[in-house]
Amino acid sequence: MKKVERINTIMRYINNRSQFTISEIMREFHISRSTAIRDIREIEALGMPLVAEVGRDGGYFVMHNSLLPGVRFTDNEVKALFIAFMATRNAELPYLKSRQSLAEKLLGLISNNQQDDLVLLNQILLFEGTTPHNPDLLELSDLPHPMLEKLIQNLLMDRYLWIAIEEEKVIKPYTIYLLNLYREKSLWLIEGFDLKEEKKKVFPVDQLTDVKPYPAKNRLAQKKILEKLSQREEEINLVMELGPTAIAQYKKYHPLRASISYMNPFQTTAILKIFVHVNKPEELTEITNWLLFLGEDIKVREAPAEVLEGVQERADSLKEQLSR
Repeated sequence: MKKVERINTIMRYINNRSQFTISEIMREFHISRSTAIRDIREIEALGMPLVAEVGRDGGYFVMHNSLLPGVRFTDNEVKALFIAFMATRNAELPYLKSRQSLAEKLLGLISNNQQDDLVLLNQILLFEGTTPHNPDLLELSDLPHPMLEKLIQNLLMDRYLWIAIEEEKVIKPYTIYLLNLYREKSLWLIEGFDLKEEKKKVFPVDQLTDVKPYPAKNRLAQKKILEKLSQREEEINLVMELGPTAIAQYKKYHPLRASISYMNPFQTTAILKIFVHVNKPEELTEITNWLLFLGEDIKVREAPAEVLEGVQERADSLKEQLSR
């Protein structure tokens, strides 16, 4: 660890403790006593109000009611933060206005040379799903659905929610226990347990018109909800082994419920297990197209006949189109 990084880390370590000793710093950061003493003196010189206590159990503590020095970022830390902000462009994330103010504060804290590096990165770096015509980092043209932040504020207080969803120009109310809030195919989706029908449902946030906490008196206990969900878990009917190329394709895109388990430490082979509703045409088509997207680097261990037939039909159709 470089000296600047070590001193920044030691400062954070000190801030989180009411008292510390030189020996603790030596053990925590694997440095010598002389290095620890020099680092503490440099931290004091930066303005951190440390008070030394003498005696057998003596050490240091941070003086109360004193202002601590500003945080210093290394060049790599600045780049890491800025690139993280860049990667969120056009993602329609919540609290976008706060992201803007954070970026402005970050740019105001760094040197002119660091600012020049970030301007260059902004011109060169592109992320998957973005184009050179995306909005600038400090612009706010990619605002999310206005209900998204309200939804998050409510679920942080309580996961039992009353929501109103617009379906075919009709507002329908639902009472749910929120399981997940996730983003898939550029859409924010609510996965919740419908407390009335007692089954799992998915609602698009774009169709959300209102949300508020659900009264406690009519609730189904969380434990009961999880029990009902586990009882309705479908049996796995599609099992595949993925090679390196298929794993790379999987990382680019996969359905939310599809997860892989790596078979070796090098993560070059993996097992994928999933349940496919063969009686749902839309889901069957989605899985068929996705399997073709994974490519030839897969070995099917178990699969419903409908899935195999769908893949064959889709492959034949593609060949016929290419031969025209």
